[in-house]
Amino acid sequence: MNESFLNELKKLQRTYMKMGITVSDQIYQSIKSFTDNDQVLANKIVKKDSKINDEEVDLEKESLNLIALKQPVANNFRAIISLLKASSDLERIGDHASTIARETLRLNTKNRMPDVNEAINQMSLKIRGMLEYSLDAYVHEDEQAARLIAEEDLLIDKKFVLAKNIIIDNIEKDQNKIELVTSYLMVVRLLERIGDHIVNLSEWIVYNATGKIVELNPGKIEPELIAKELKQELK
Repeated sequence: MNESFLNELKKLQRTYMKMGITVSDQIYQSIKSFTDNDQVLANKIVKKDSKINDEEVDLEKESLNLIALKQPVANNFRAIISLLKASSDLERIGDHASTIARETLRLNTKNRMPDVNEAINQMSLKIRGMLEYSLDAYVHEDEQAARLIAEEDLLIDKKFVLAKNIIIDNIEKDQNKIELVTSYLMVVRLLERIGDHIVNLSEWIVYNATGKIVELNPGKIEPELIAKELKQELK
């Protein structure tokens, strides 16, 4: 790998890492805005969403320029492609976080479900931990760490089902909560989708390291695992 190409690739990697840190903070703030009904914070998150989109577009343009100008060989080409794909997943995570903030603005009620808020906060904390470990695995090109991070998505799937059950229990107790329940269901579903995108990040780390496209989502590989985990939880 020549020095000129390496310097340009490092610039792209720094942009990617910056995106990842911003997106992690965006998840935290969007969940806080929803559980606290913080309209001011939700507005700030929505306005920042375009920044993530712009960074992803810039990274894509710079990556394509690097491919065109440097004509990288197989390994170097793979490094750029994995970066492009991973940045697209980061952008989608940012979109989901922004959607949660928009739901805060749409709902705009102080009525909240404390038990569900706790479940959502636990999901968010775990998701942010997975994302930050994923960024570290990317920097160190750590294929094994990436695989372990992907396995953690099973816990997110389990937390999603448990949170959904709590939400459904709430609507059965009070039919007037239908709009609130709908919003909560959307938020936990978006968090579950964010977990899936983080698994995708792990898959691109593995692709960069091995050249192989793999399926690492445990819920897709063995759907029955979620049911097994839930049975263990209820014992």
